[in-house]
Amino acid sequence: MRRARTRTAAAGAALASLLLAACGTASGDGGDEVTLTYWLWDANQQPAQEQCAEAFEAQHPDINIKIEQRGWDFYWSALTLGMVSEAAPDVFTDHLARYPDYVTRGLLLPLDEFAERDNLQFDIYEEGLADLWIGPDGHRYGLPKDFDAIALFYNKDMAREAGITEEQMNNLTWNPEDGGTFEDVIARLTVDENGVRGDEPGFDKNNVRTYGIWPDRSGGDSHGQTQWSYLAATNGFTYTDENPWGTEYHYGDESFLEVIGWLRGLIEKGYAPSWEQQEGVTWSDQLAAGRTAMASNGSWMTGTVFGYENLNAGIAPTPIGPSGERATMFNGLADSIYAGTEHPEEAWEWVRFLGSAECQRLVAEHGVVLPAVSEAREVAERTFAEAGIDIAPFTQHVEDGTTVLYPITEHPTDVLALLRPALEAVLSGQQPVESLRGVNQEINELFE
Repeated sequence: MRRARTRTAAAGAALASLLLAACGTASGDGGDEVTLTYWLWDANQQPAQEQCAEAFEAQHPDINIKIEQRGWDFYWSALTLGMVSEAAPDVFTDHLARYPDYVTRGLLLPLDEFAERDNLQFDIYEEGLADLWIGPDGHRYGLPKDFDAIALFYNKDMAREAGITEEQMNNLTWNPEDGGTFEDVIARLTVDENGVRGDEPGFDKNNVRTYGIWPDRSGGDSHGQTQWSYLAATNGFTYTDENPWGTEYHYGDESFLEVIGWLRGLIEKGYAPSWEQQEGVTWSDQLAAGRTAMASNGSWMTGTVFGYENLNAGIAPTPIGPSGERATMFNGLADSIYAGTEHPEEAWEWVRFLGSAECQRLVAEHGVVLPAVSEAREVAERTFAEAGIDIAPFTQHVEDGTTVLYPITEHPTDVLALLRPALEAVLSGQQPVESLRGVNQEINELFE
């Protein structure tokens, strides 16, 4: 989202050619013209960004914007190599899971002086998003571009066949002991090869035709953003001692272990695919193919899910947990400037425009993501509504204040490098849930 997100495939260019093309510091042919290179990883957003670039160039005739898209899997390695070789793009879409490493290595340009000089107002953004991009040194390193939340995508036809109403889907409850009505629905939606449901006698958990839920194996890459964050937050779990820039993780807390234990139980009961079955497949394809009836995932996948011709899709809110409320991780992207750009003033003008209501309204009209600017988010809601899609299960979290901010700390790459294999070992049944306590200790030793 990743976000950790499911994104389009990486461009198939050779690395050497890509790095040569990545150089964002070359001026245009005209004496005073400047060409800025801008990178993003989401091909679905590229048309909207190109429209923003056209509007920007009309206002700034001496600045040309060259947009280059890289698939998620290749984006970060190419960007890192570009920074090492001083050939990174002038401006790029940044992610909260990555930017702490860039900040601590001095690879991002602080934006404070530009913002203060131009009297930039940060109250135009959804609450909390702008603050996430203030580094441990107190400087700002990005302007918010969009945000995302988690909800439940499901197959309406399968739910109806199982006797589950939309009202039930919209009022699910969850707890780590018996799973609440959420687990009841998951079991009911699970069907084995003989047509027996998960809550019926004779269910064969070893031969499942349709799983009740697909947890999204890749969701662990972003602190369980799509996989379990929405459950853990309602169970009293907090990622770190403070956010942003905490120095102690809580992956050994009982509130977290209970959630992972419950997810592992779904796999053991046959209601969710095994860890091995999730490898190399896309959860949305599984939903469209009828291999699963439901999946928790992010708002950025709305267009993809509703784009499948043979899928009658619906969106339900996350379940109400032990806290008495729903929850979602509130993740947000931003646009950052490479510290090595030869055109900081022009790069700032482009970043400021990308973060403006004018550009984000254009983005909203494409109905792909939820813009960070509040008034533009309302435009996006109307765009989705005109397409017959109710995105309230995502946006209601903002209205209700049931969002949990993405954890921002130093050592993000090292933290996830320890967390991912540990969670894999637990969810694949190779290690007990309690083993996560030891991993949490290793993580916290990074901050000593």
